[in-house]
Amino acid sequence: MSIQVRTMADMMACGESPEILFWVGCAGSFDDRAKKITKALVKILNKCQVNFAVLGAEESCTGDPAKRAGNEFTFQMQALMNIELLNGYEVKKIVTACPHCFNTLKNEYPELGGSYEVIHHTQLIQELINTGKLALADHGTFKGKKITFHDPCYLGRANDVYEAPRALIEKLDAALVEMKRCKTNGLCCGAGGAQMFKEAEKGNKEINIERTEDALQTKAQIIATGCPFCNTMMTDGVKHFEKEAQVEVLDIAELIANAADL
Repeated sequence: MSIQVRTMADMMACGESPEILFWVGCAGSFDDRAKKITKALVKILNKCQVNFAVLGAEESCTGDPAKRAGNEFTFQMQALMNIELLNGYEVKKIVTACPHCFNTLKNEYPELGGSYEVIHHTQLIQELINTGKLALADHGTFKGKKITFHDPCYLGRANDVYEAPRALIEKLDAALVEMKRCKTNGLCCGAGGAQMFKEAEKGNKEINIERTEDALQTKAQIIATGCPFCNTMMTDGVKHFEKEAQVEVLDIAELIANAADL
């Protein structure tokens, strides 16, 4: 089945403007695993007839990795370029499946002239279910399964979004089991702050291994994430413990798309 996604340029050329811009992000655009998350979200948006568009080839990195790595100049160059583009398209509302993009667009673009309503994909999916636009099929796909949720740093502690992803897991009729370190006490997966793109520093254990241990202690069959970086780190952790046959790492959007038969 081909997935239809319109670009902002295409919409503007037709004299239309979308209700929401879907900011895909670098991971969601280029990483093969994260592309599945992008597709799951697009299927949900299409199913609910949400009027949305993407920037396509015009989308660039938000500048988050550069800023976290200490290169403020590169960050501002990236940000100003993106803001000029977004303002040119008169974008008002943005949804993204990446908490890094979410945090940067929401909290750091306003002081550079880019003020938008920015929401995380779990918040949008929750809204679609609550307003009756999205119904989950009653197949019991996840019934009785134990699911634990790993809080992304930039979603949880940085922006206090804890409820939306958990509410969605509970809609699956699954058993939500919390790790000992969760919500405000959640432990980083090890990829934030541009750590995703550099070699690990000396120590006796990788952070993602420590975090995966937290998840495995819950005896959950599924580790749910809300961030492509976290997804990579937790997947690598599960592989480290050779638990791929017992434990799956899935984004919330993928869980919902599965439960909605999309």
